[in-house]
Amino acid sequence: MRSERNELIMQQDNLSRSLVLPENEFMRTKELKQTGQKLAETISVGHSEFLTLENELCELDYKNRQSANKKIMQHAQIGFRSLNRTCNAATSIFEAVQKIGFRVDRFGICLDWSMGYPKEFRKGKPKGTGLILDADEDFIKVANSAPVAPHFGDFVIGMPAAVENTKAALQAGSTSIGNLGQYFTFELPGWTDDVQTTESSIIAISLAAAQKVPILIHSNIDDGFASRFTDLASALGSVLLEKYIVDELLDGSVSHCYGHTFSQSLSRFAFQRALQSVTSTPGTMIYGNTTAFSENDAANYAVLAAYLQVDIQAQMFKPSGHAINPVPITEAKRIPTVEEIIDAQIFCGKLIEKSTDYCAMTNSQPADDISNRLIEGAKRFKNDVLVGLSDIGIDVTDALELMLSLRRIGAKTLEQKFGPGDLDTKAPNRHKPIEPSPVLKEISDLAKKAAEKVSLEELTTFSASNLKILTATTDIHEYGKRLLEEILGSIGLEIIDGGVSTNAKKLAEDALHTDAIFLSTYNGIALDFLERLNEELDKKECKVPIFIGGKLNQVPSSSNSDLPVDITNELADKGAIVCPNVEDFYAPLAKIAREKCQKKNSTSPLV
Repeated sequence: MRSERNELIMQQDNLSRSLVLPENEFMRTKELKQTGQKLAETISVGHSEFLTLENELCELDYKNRQSANKKIMQHAQIGFRSLNRTCNAATSIFEAVQKIGFRVDRFGICLDWSMGYPKEFRKGKPKGTGLILDADEDFIKVANSAPVAPHFGDFVIGMPAAVENTKAALQAGSTSIGNLGQYFTFELPGWTDDVQTTESSIIAISLAAAQKVPILIHSNIDDGFASRFTDLASALGSVLLEKYIVDELLDGSVSHCYGHTFSQSLSRFAFQRALQSVTSTPGTMIYGNTTAFSENDAANYAVLAAYLQVDIQAQMFKPSGHAINPVPITEAKRIPTVEEIIDAQIFCGKLIEKSTDYCAMTNSQPADDISNRLIEGAKRFKNDVLVGLSDIGIDVTDALELMLSLRRIGAKTLEQKFGPGDLDTKAPNRHKPIEPSPVLKEISDLAKKAAEKVSLEELTTFSASNLKILTATTDIHEYGKRLLEEILGSIGLEIIDGGVSTNAKKLAEDALHTDAIFLSTYNGIALDFLERLNEELDKKECKVPIFIGGKLNQVPSSSNSDLPVDITNELADKGAIVCPNVEDFYAPLAKIAREKCQKKNSTSPLV
């Protein structure tokens, strides 16, 4: 849920310290760093099967060795709720891929987003479909289930539970911990203390920075500001800001990931080259372009091969230490099975093997031209942000003040005020992008294609109805919400922003003067959220219809397998209008529009 302070900041023409940091007095970063350094006296990197096998002290050293030897690394993501299932999967995947002659270098461990709450606050909180580790021993078990680099990428640093989770990850032998990008954009439902989240994150980064070996402070920029900027130069600028915070202010080593939303080959290739030029620390991984996956398996294989080939060539041309991530083609529909993860890894290994001479056929100059423009714009963006915040009294040499300010101001306002492109009042964020974000074009293309399926009769009905649609997400993923809003806007409907990671009570309040709620969901909490929303709407005697779409699965409370199941029928039984595909909302919404028009006509006074 976007906080009231964020809303207020977005509505102001001019920023001020009192608006951004009204508390005015905070614990100084120096004290927080000292707390983390003190913890490092008793918390250190534990035994790692991976580091022992590779005879390395940390993953950073391993990445540098592999890059120097022009070895392309592979990353696999495992996303099961069950600890035993996750450990068995890690072992099976490593062994099966190794048997074919390839290597999985690192595993991304999908912690459930409820792990972001401090342990004492987790009871009673909604859960997603990811892994929940209740004890330090659980971290150790999963991290050493195979001789592969364990990557605790999400819901550790950047969350309220950053300190306790970072301690556990380090003791489990992990030397790659994140996700700093989430700090700037994710808000756990019901958690409003962003000062505590910032303090906890700084202590955690300082704990990692004080270790005897370098720890990669992972940041997935697609989970941070990058997916919300309209300009890739701004996205690269956010990398420079994070590098300034972690490397210069907190003495750490930030390592970046990207890829979810980079659907255009040239800009994906160019961004890797720009990122490699402005950073000295090897990257964590390049994530798969998951937003391009569809329900069609055959088409998904083409998507998989297309983005992997770009990433392979990028690493061959200009090694950046990123492992590449072959996402199983089923991920758009459900959590992939172990066999599907193995297939994707073998596919990737064979593609690397067959692509060693492609560089001779590739002209990198067009990508270099874009890369150079991105670098120039990114440096300007970083400088303008720091100068602009300093001018309003923010101490940009203090990590806490700077991090909290960036989080509260948000991506949209930052780009509106400091975007590196030329001013353009007609552009979405008031600046002409130096290189347009591919996610915006992708959403626009999908919205245009979907809007073409609206019938003329439906379009006429929508136009006459003056419907007000409240859009929101149950969790932190907003891709579906943005797609919906573009479609709704294109067919002439009024949109009311219900926020990202919203809570049921706030959404029910916003719904009082709307005609329908459009709810996008991803992380396996749809049914629980719908039940709470129905309760809040009942309290207000509000009968607004609820449309819901996205990844409609959930782990049943009575489950013995800890695997999510489809809950489409359960959602419908609770009164929701379920939309597995985005265009499924047209007919039921048109019916609501007709009823509103008829009601309006029946109550209109005679002329």
